Amino acid sequence: MKAHYRNLLIAGVILLLIGFVWYRDNLRGIWPAILPAQTSTVIPSALLSPGATPVGSGNTTGLALTIPPGFSISTFAKNLPGARVIVQDTFGNLWVSQPSEGVVTQIELDDSGRVVRQNVVFKNLRKPHGLAFDPAAPTMLYIAEENKISRIPTYSDGSLEKIADLPAGGNHTSRTLGFGPDGRLYVSIGSTCNVCNEQNNMRAKIFSMKKDGSDLKEYARGLRNAVFFTWHPNTKQMWATEMGRDLLGDNTPPDEVNIIQAGKNYGWPICYGKNTHDTQFDKNTYIRNPCEEPTEIPSYIDLQAHSAPLGLAFVTSSKWPAEYRNNLIVAFHGSWNRTQPTGYKLVRFKLDNQGRVQGAQEDFISGWLRGNTASGRPVDVVMAGDTLYISDDKAGVIYKITPP
Repeated sequence: MKAHYRNLLIAGVILLLIGFVWYRDNLRGIWPAILPAQTSTVIPSALLSPGATPVGSGNTTGLALTIPPGFSISTFAKNLPGARVIVQDTFGNLWVSQPSEGVVTQIELDDSGRVVRQNVVFKNLRKPHGLAFDPAAPTMLYIAEENKISRIPTYSDGSLEKIADLPAGGNHTSRTLGFGPDGRLYVSIGSTCNVCNEQNNMRAKIFSMKKDGSDLKEYARGLRNAVFFTWHPNTKQMWATEMGRDLLGDNTPPDEVNIIQAGKNYGWPICYGKNTHDTQFDKNTYIRNPCEEPTEIPSYIDLQAHSAPLGLAFVTSSKWPAEYRNNLIVAFHGSWNRTQPTGYKLVRFKLDNQGRVQGAQEDFISGWLRGNTASGRPVDVVMAGDTLYISDDKAGVIYKITPP
């Protein structure tokens, strides 16, 4: 008897399913009100915001770029002529300095990380370059112009407050900012010249100060043009890129990546690379070699001369392939005075978790240079969560790079 009722129950379920299918297929006029018809998940590219990358696409920039398998690169934001430094605020929005335009632009993102609008917030500035948010006061933005550092509370009616004067003029006008693990504000100031004996005691150095601009003091010297710096996530040491001097040929001297130590001298103008004496400039006679430790600190990594290394960032995201963890990504802005142009790419340095080099550099993304024609020049490199943002001051865009 139990088997009889079980069979009746099964038959009833089957009849119910048949009726359900017939109802769905024959009464479509009212069915969508209950269960919408299946729709495609493909979004037409014309409707994508600048920050969106279609799933599965590798390179949507329209440029002939070479990228690692599985990675994606897209043009995240446009119409940013001279885009240089990128910082992200506590709300996830990006701020971009544009020295050639004298402005700082805010790029507002929605919750999915797409660009919804961009606005010039600060204008009529003098070659604004460095940007930094105070980690202890996340809405306080610091801006370094060629001749001063100011700060302002964002998302408020506040105004720019000058906290420090900087020396202006000369060949190198970029001033880059960053808050260190010690809570102090750091600023790099390039030399006035290609190679010379500086008359201004604040040039070719990195300084640190309290967040209100007081207690300004020299941190390191002998740095011709260390435009960008950052801190290693584990060792907490400062790493900086450094551009070597010109007029010594296509392959001399090397550009550099340096680990910056407090109170140390990195050689310029009389030494370069692994403590090589620049005898073309320095004709003095010495009892001992002037280019050796502890007097001068050698470069940590030598780079191809005239690569013009700028932004640098350590890969900290757990979403990136494991072999990239703690690696260093550096932007090569590219040469302007070499017989055969070089640079115009992002390179990768394999490091262990203490920053020790584990092999030769590798191209990470290349292709901005084709023959003697450059379609872009990468500048800043910023790791924001799982995303790597790259500014390009030639194309006036920001690229977004996502891992596999």
